[in-house]
Order: sequence, then structure tokens, then C-alpha cells
Amino acid sequence: MKKFLISTILLIALSTSAFAQQRPPAPPHPSKTQLYNSKLNELNKRYNTEKKLITNHPVATKKMKQDQLRALNERYQNEKRLLKAAK
Repeated sequence: MKKFLISTILLIALSTSAFAQQRPPAPPHPSKTQLYNSKLNELNKRYNTEKKLITNHPVATKKMKQDQLRALNERYQNEKRLLKAAK
């Protein structure tokens, strides 16, 4: 009886440890359009926040703001073009 009890406990312990080592299923990979849309949303959000920071800057002159916005728009267009090319 003692051997049976020990072997049963050992069997349960081994089965639970083997069950605990199983990996969860891998999450589904996003499709190419979903990935593109998420990257585009991030790009637009970053562009809008930077634009808001530039326009609301208390010390910058009008000319400085224009130059910074021009550079920001140019960089935004380049990044958008690269994103479309990768699509």
C-alpha cells in the first residue's frame, strides 16, 4: 500500500509539472494591412503632437515656427512615402 501511495503521488507530480511546462498558443500575427494601419496611426499621432508643440511654443518666433513646420512636413512626407513603399 505504501509503494502504491508513493508511486501515485510521484505520477501526479510528474504529470502536473509536464502540464505546467506547456507553452500557450502563439498570438496571431497581424496582417500586412493591419500592420500598415497601425504604423500609419502612430506616425500621424507623432506628427500631430510635434506640430502642436511647435505651434504652441511660447518663445519661438513666427519665422522659426515656419521653418520647423516646413522641416516637420518634409520629414512626415518622407516617412509616409517609406511606409507606402514597404507596403
